[in-house]
Amino acid sequence: MKLIIGLGNPGQKYESTRHNLGFIFLDKLQGIWSLPEFKLEKKFTAQISHGELNNQKIILAKPQNFMNLSGEAVQKILAFYKLDAKDLLIIHDDIDIVCGKYKLATDSTSAGHNGVQNIIDTLGTKKFARLRIGIKNELTDSTTTQLEVSDFVLGKLSPEELEKIAAIEKGIIEEIEKIIA
Repeated sequence: MKLIIGLGNPGQKYESTRHNLGFIFLDKLQGIWSLPEFKLEKKFTAQISHGELNNQKIILAKPQNFMNLSGEAVQKILAFYKLDAKDLLIIHDDIDIVCGKYKLATDSTSAGHNGVQNIIDTLGTKKFARLRIGIKNELTDSTTTQLEVSDFVLGKLSPEELEKIAAIEKGIIEEIEKIIA
C-alpha cells in the first residue's frame, strides 16, 4: 500500500494558489486513475480517496489542517493503515525550483518548507519520498523577505505558470507511477 499526500491549505480562499500544488496534483491523479471522489475523514483530518492501481493499493490524502501542521494528519493515516515512512510520497510546491521543473527527493531536509518540516518533526524521520514542484520565478530571489515569500506562495497561479506546470504534468505522473509500482 502506498500513501500519497498532497500538501496545501484547506478552504476556497487557497484554491489555485502556488502553495496548493500538492492538492492540485492529487485531484489530477484521482481523475486520471479513476479513483473515488475525495471524502472528508474526520479521524484523519484529511480528505481521502483510495483504490488500486496496477494491483497496488493507493491512498490519496489532502490534510485539512493548515500546511504548517500537516504532520498530524500524515501520522494519523500512517498509524491507522500500519504504514511506514517508506510507503509515503509527499507532493508539494518548492520555491527553490524554477516553475516548470520538478525534482524527486528522498531522505532530504525540508529545505525551508514548513509543511515538510512539520511532517519530519512529527514522524521523527525524513526517510520518505518527496515530489517537489517548482514555483520559483523572476520575482523570487535571495533578497526576497519571508513576508514576500508568504505572499508569493499564497498567491494565485498565473496563466503562464499554469502552462509551465501543465507541460511537466505527464513527467510528474510517470514519476509517481514508478514510485508506487
